[in-house]
Amino acid sequence: MSVAVEAPPAANGASSSSPQYPDQYYYVDQILDRPGPRTDEAFSAGDPVKSFLREQCKILVIGAGGLGCEILANLALMGFKDIHVIDMDTIDISNLNRQFLFRPKDVGQPKATVAAEFIMKRVPGVKVTPYYGKIQDKDDDYYMQFNIVICGLDSVEARRWINATLVNLVDPENPESLKPLIDGGTEGFKGQSRVIFPTISSCYECSLDMLNKPTAFPICTIANTPRLPEHCIEWASVLEWPKVHADKKMDTDDPEHISWLYKVASKRAKEFKIEGVTWQLTQGVVKNIIPAIASTNAIIAASCCNEAFKIATTAAPFLNNYWMLIGTDGVYSYTFEHEKKSDCPVCGGETMDVEVGKGWTIERLIEWLTENQKIQIKKPSLSLGTKPIYFQAPPQLEESTRPNLEKKVHELIPEGGEVTVTASTLPFTLTLRLAFV
Repeated sequence: MSVAVEAPPAANGASSSSPQYPDQYYYVDQILDRPGPRTDEAFSAGDPVKSFLREQCKILVIGAGGLGCEILANLALMGFKDIHVIDMDTIDISNLNRQFLFRPKDVGQPKATVAAEFIMKRVPGVKVTPYYGKIQDKDDDYYMQFNIVICGLDSVEARRWINATLVNLVDPENPESLKPLIDGGTEGFKGQSRVIFPTISSCYECSLDMLNKPTAFPICTIANTPRLPEHCIEWASVLEWPKVHADKKMDTDDPEHISWLYKVASKRAKEFKIEGVTWQLTQGVVKNIIPAIASTNAIIAASCCNEAFKIATTAAPFLNNYWMLIGTDGVYSYTFEHEKKSDCPVCGGETMDVEVGKGWTIERLIEWLTENQKIQIKKPSLSLGTKPIYFQAPPQLEESTRPNLEKKVHELIPEGGEVTVTASTLPFTLTLRLAFV
């Protein structure tokens, strides 16, 4: 069986199917000019769908690192012309081996700004608007302007924040308030992409228990008998930094802070005859960084952009809702739909029932909240109705509620009592109904 393939137009000619669009989109137009066997019934082939994609659709990319650079380039080449990008980092020389929009001359410059300039220079007609800062700097009105949001982040907390923010935006009476979230992530030769329709599909918080449990080292080992370079780095960050810098908060994105930790950890490693403390390892331990591989980034970015294209054009069914790539022993991938949880603190709305030991103290309950795979809240604050049980901030309230840490949970919270859990890093509250065992 032979299949006839239409040849592309001459380099200086207009696309035969749509003269008003440049030749750079010729092959994309082959998908958009006619319906296919799997296109949605709402698909409007030809100029209407191309006009929306190239003139109306506004897309936000969060992160301009290894994954974000690939996503930005793909989106521009696919025909998205109004792209915004947010990133809070500056370019480091170690980024250049896999973040291909950057050059040695760009070291020290904001990633978002340099990436935007590179894309606009290489892909004529595309507008990329950068923001050098945190996603938390922007309000709801900012996120409401976008049709699609794509995350290329290396931070679980940032993903949780944007996920909760987009869920909170949804107004049942306003269809435009529903912002599809496409999330991509890589871990060495492994990766995943997923599509989240806030309040409709399972959200990022629903699948929190799928994440690897963060590595934690016992304080006694860190303080007294370090054996690994990681122990020395943790000692520098957990014990020495507060001791030397008092209330000054460590910024893991500040090279000066990382350098200080590296020097202190190296000195301690030398005392205990431990080898292996490097600047890169120091950054990896305090930021929980896993080495990135360019080919994995490219595959996951391609998947994310395909989903954005399908959602924007209805040219094919979008992912529902997880795609996993396993490239450690060959190439293997699979898809599945994650269950939406009724007790999800973000999209479920129901109270979570938990069992705690009668001998538990408030401090033990807080430790459980930080370690539990389904919750994973750093520095949680607790209250019972309007009564504070333990608050992490402000300092005055932390000091006044600190004595409660040593008290038994049942002394402050009755059987079946509903405890409100909050954290400054997350824009939602979690309600726990306690049962004592």
